[in-house]
Amino acid sequence: MSYDFYAYLSRMKHIKRWSLMRSQVEENVMEHSWQVAVIAHAVAIIKNEMFKGNVDAYKAMCLATYHETGEVITGDLPTPIKYYNAQINSAYKDIEKTSCEKLLGTLPESLRAQYRDFILDDENSEEYKIMKAADKIAAYIKCVEELNAGNKEFKKAKASIGKEIAAIKDDAVRYFVDNFLPSFEKSLDELSPLAE
Repeated sequence: MSYDFYAYLSRMKHIKRWSLMRSQVEENVMEHSWQVAVIAHAVAIIKNEMFKGNVDAYKAMCLATYHETGEVITGDLPTPIKYYNAQINSAYKDIEKTSCEKLLGTLPESLRAQYRDFILDDENSEEYKIMKAADKIAAYIKCVEELNAGNKEFKKAKASIGKEIAAIKDDAVRYFVDNFLPSFEKSLDELSPLAE
């Protein structure tokens, strides 16, 4: 018997993000997922250690790692289309869910429950909310990087995503944004202590 799950996940590196925009540096879904996982893990730890939270940092990181897995079947639908109206958004959510179910079906049955929790999690869980915030932060970072490279194509996206992040009412997210996000505006020479 041959199971295709991990071969499908490996194809995440072929799925281009920001497909309607010209990018100085193209980003794929695999790279994006790694960055979201790092940020989600950091926000979860900040929540627990600095704001007396009780979230599962491992779960937040795993949710982020697998949050785009359905796209190995659907591809990355551009944001303006995905959110054009409620009907399209609802239909796309159904397609994403079906894709994730199909993908889970490419695992041995004894492993599916372990992955189901990360691929089809409860949208009301604190870990899921952290992952969604991390996803927005990663998109914002991409905009910052493109603008720093002289690509004005991302100016409007940065402003729009920045407003979405500002609307997130979570102390740990705010801490990450206020204390770590500004460093993404720096060049390598400006980063410390390695720059000294």
